[in-house]
Amino acid sequence: MPTYSIGQAARLLRVSPETVRRWADGGRLPVGRDGSGNRVIDGVGLARFAQRRAAEDERAEVVGPPTSVRNALTGIVTGLTVDDVVAQVEIQAGPHRVVSLVTREAVEELDLAVGVTVTARVPSTSVQVDRA
Repeated sequence: MPTYSIGQAARLLRVSPETVRRWADGGRLPVGRDGSGNRVIDGVGLARFAQRRAAEDERAEVVGPPTSVRNALTGIVTGLTVDDVVAQVEIQAGPHRVVSLVTREAVEELDLAVGVTVTARVPSTSVQVDRA
């Protein structure tokens, strides 16, 4: 199962490493220690935390590094349902929940599991845009 450093978790959650440390010190985010004594966050625990955090504040603004790719959402796998042919992958990317159907073969080739970091890419031809 993957584990994440404080810095890696901060990038995925789009907050500062100090914020992640405060959450860990306050007991909001479960943290363990690796063999060297460094603090690490279990991928499954981080996935659950990301889901809870998104539910707490759906209005959170997502800020990321400058890029020309506007339809790529980096996040953490929070759910995975696999059958004989297809799989449903749930991703929490900041305040955004993305659900995708992919082949079982793709899940196996990408070694997807809850807690793994992924990037969801949404083709612009499949995006509906509404105006209030």
